[in-house]
Amino acid sequence: MNKRKIINDPVYGFISISSDLLYDLVDHPYFQRLRRIKQLGLADVVYPGALHTRFHHALGAMHLMGQALKALQEKGHMIWELEFEAAQAAILLHDLGHGPFSHVLESVMMPGVAHEDVTLVLMKDINRQMNGRLDIAIQMFNGTYPRRFFHQMISSQLDMDRMDYLKRDSFYTGVIEGSIGADRLIKMFDISGDQLVVEEKGLLSIENFLHARRLMYWQVYLHKTLLSAQAMLTQILFRARELTAAGHDLFATPDFARFLYEKYTLADFDSQPDLLSSFNALDDNDVWASVKGWRLHSDPVLSTLCKMLLNRQLFKIQFFNAEPGEEILGPLRAQLKQSGVGETQIPYFLIKGETTNSAYAKEQDPIRVKMKNGDLVDIADASDIPTIEALTKIVRKYYVCWGKNVSLRG
Repeated sequence: MNKRKIINDPVYGFISISSDLLYDLVDHPYFQRLRRIKQLGLADVVYPGALHTRFHHALGAMHLMGQALKALQEKGHMIWELEFEAAQAAILLHDLGHGPFSHVLESVMMPGVAHEDVTLVLMKDINRQMNGRLDIAIQMFNGTYPRRFFHQMISSQLDMDRMDYLKRDSFYTGVIEGSIGADRLIKMFDISGDQLVVEEKGLLSIENFLHARRLMYWQVYLHKTLLSAQAMLTQILFRARELTAAGHDLFATPDFARFLYEKYTLADFDSQPDLLSSFNALDDNDVWASVKGWRLHSDPVLSTLCKMLLNRQLFKIQFFNAEPGEEILGPLRAQLKQSGVGETQIPYFLIKGETTNSAYAKEQDPIRVKMKNGDLVDIADASDIPTIEALTKIVRKYYVCWGKNVSLRG
């Protein structure tokens, strides 16, 4: 069977699946599940075109990894064929651990369990099925491979993951300010002291990349309408969990019901072998089917929230520069009570939160620029544009969202 395939991608044109291993990984049920998980969750409530999936994104990141490795090889860096394939495999599988609606439900479905940890569990299971063909890829993914720059290409502030999601999310949302020149940036990659660096002539490309990231966060990922929809979905799941804990029967697909009625830890994947297959059966469709079913539930909180989300009757949301106090929350509580919302029900219809945006975390994971004299300099110090230093500052905003037109009166 010919396993060398070409996929027509709307962002990059043709993407090549260049080895048997990569084909087998794309063909694996764990990876095929990503077709059913949208990359941007509920973002289509703001940008109707944002319907692309984690499957699209993973293929794009694999493509960029191949382009970057070729650029490094052309500069004389020795990258063995096995390393080339392993790096592409690692970035291809880097999102396997995302559950339905990705980050939105992580805190509800499996509190305290990061999707990266679940990804590693899934990669190890595939590796077992494939008799160790992912050994090197797993080392690159978790940062234990001796050549450290491979891990930087998979997970850093200038990795293939971020490059693809910025370019792809910009394309599908139509927010052109987020578009980046990935091809030029990749051509500027180099390796120095076993770490990934960017040549000095790539300074402007990095600056554009960081600016695009900042803009995409405010305009897409942290858009106030999206935050409102995400808060509503989170409240729906919290209420569903509360009802199941109290002994209520709730409609749900079998695998989703398992996570709805029980709370699991990372260790449970080892002690309960069938838990992995249950997790792999979850996708956005399980949640939407449940939300549609719950809109008819006898509990007024659950049914109202579900109806509102399905019909895009979203909570009103307002940003604040400081954490909102009782002078803000008090009148909103009074307004909800007048609409028939009881004291114990108010927390489901009045939510406060905070969000942060920092395009460049200088202290955590610096982007190194290789100057013409060979010196390695942090991007914030190498650039003569003052806004780069500004991008290192963490911008924190507080918000309150509430059911402005909600009514629980029969």
